[in-house]
Amino acid sequence: MPIKKILVVDDSPTERFALTEVLTANGFEVVSAENGEDAVVKSKAELPDLILMDVVMPGMNGYQATRTISRDEATRAIPIIICTTKGQETDRIWGMRQGAHDYLVKPIDHAELLERIKGLG
Repeated sequence: MPIKKILVVDDSPTERFALTEVLTANGFEVVSAENGEDAVVKSKAELPDLILMDVVMPGMNGYQATRTISRDEATRAIPIIICTTKGQETDRIWGMRQGAHDYLVKPIDHAELLERIKGLG
């Protein structure tokens, strides 16, 4: 299934804007959320083809949101790529255990991100 709609989850308006610019310039439809709770709600309402999830956010963090989305019958098939500043190997392993399909460390290399998205589609 080709990736068309992407949910970008990040509490930083700058990060959301940068990712949205890159993704829309490459033909993707982008929906955004600014926290984990919003991500869970929008993942069900929008049913995106992919979710790019930040980890460090107020309230429900990205690991918790990833776990919730990946275990819900309605959203479990949506791949999640964690995009975070948390670059330790233990962080990556924990993220993958929560249900993420991939893990990228910020600053995000946009060319690499696009390659990973292409690999999922």
